[in-house]
Parts: sequence; C-alpha cells; structure tokens
Amino acid sequence: MFEIEETGGAYIGSGQATWPFAKLLVNKNELRLNASILGNLYFRPSDIISIELFSAVFTSGIKINHRVNGYSEKVVFLTSGSRDLIKRITDIGFLNNNSVLPAAVEAEIAKYQSIGSFPLKWSAVIVFVVIWNFLLLGDLLGFFGNNDNHTVMSFGGQLAPAFAFLFALAIIISAPFSRLVLKNGHKAKDIKSFLFFLMAITGFIFIMVSLISH
Repeated sequence: MFEIEETGGAYIGSGQATWPFAKLLVNKNELRLNASILGNLYFRPSDIISIELFSAVFTSGIKINHRVNGYSEKVVFLTSGSRDLIKRITDIGFLNNNSVLPAAVEAEIAKYQSIGSFPLKWSAVIVFVVIWNFLLLGDLLGFFGNNDNHTVMSFGGQLAPAFAFLFALAIIISAPFSRLVLKNGHKAKDIKSFLFFLMAITGFIFIMVSLISH
C-alpha cells in the first residue's frame, strides 16, 4: 500500500517535540503521528474533521482537527512543506476514504485510541521523578553523609543522571521492564528516539559531573 512518511516536529496539547522526534505516516486507511514521549496518535479517515495549514513564529506545519475523545485538541505536525503535504494526503485518498476499514487496521486503531496517546504509565513517571529528586538532592539534604557539600556536583549529582541513563536503557533492552513502565499496547520502539536522546544527555551530564567533582 502506498504510504506517506515524513519526519518533523509536533505540538500535542501544550507539549512540543522538535525535529526529528516526530514522524507522520499516512496511507489510505490511517494517519499515525508518533511524537515519541508526547504520544502516539492513530486516526481513521472518519476521525478527521479537517487538516489545515498551521503557522507560528519560525515554524509551520499542518493542524489535524479531529473528533477522538481522549486526544488533545491541539495536534500539529511541524514541517516546512505543509501545503504540499496536505495535497499529498488528499491525493493518497485518506481524507475521502468512506469505505469500511480492514478488520486488522480497525482493531489496531481502536486499541491505541482506547489506551490514550501518552505511552508511559503514570505510576512509572511518579516513581522516576521521586527517585531522580531523591538522588539529585541527596547530598544537599545529607542523605549520603556529605553534610558539608552543598552542591549537586557530587555523589548525588552523579547518581541521578546514571539512574536516568539506566532507566532509559532498561526500557530499550528489557522486555519485562518495558512492559512494567509502558502502557499496554505501547512499545519501546515508539519512544526510542526520546530514550536515546535521554541517554545521550544524562550520559554527558554524568561524565561532566564526574570530572568536575574530581
């Protein structure tokens, strides 16, 4: 089946994914916007009210007006070729497709829409934030016996990014841990670009803090 695949950025609600953390895939039967950690959104042709041009300061794209309960009202794919992209989506037959979708496609869309776009379980997010803050502030609060060290450039400042790095790595390489952290139906590959970015940032921070503290 002929498909459109584009890489760009996205707005979903108040969140923004910059290039290249958003991918748009469109064929005759479905439109999928994967904005990594912001969400993985699936649409049938009948879910779409309209697709229109979107413009903001220094950026442009297409705004997807939809009727899916549970998705943010603001869904935008950011790309420089927005006018041409709308034409291509129209030409591919997605917007005018009134036929019954294949059972497998309908089931996939219904599954993803029912679990919501945000891929992580909120319990996992809360646990991550609590552990991150505990490790980052451990030295300042004297948890690690460094009462005279009032800086995050110390033991806790090393543990926090190391924890975040290993947390992201575990989602990628461990299927059981991935199932524990991600909502049912979501896969690590859906947020792999964000996880690699998180590992790069926290790995760099760990190295820099280690060098500074020594």
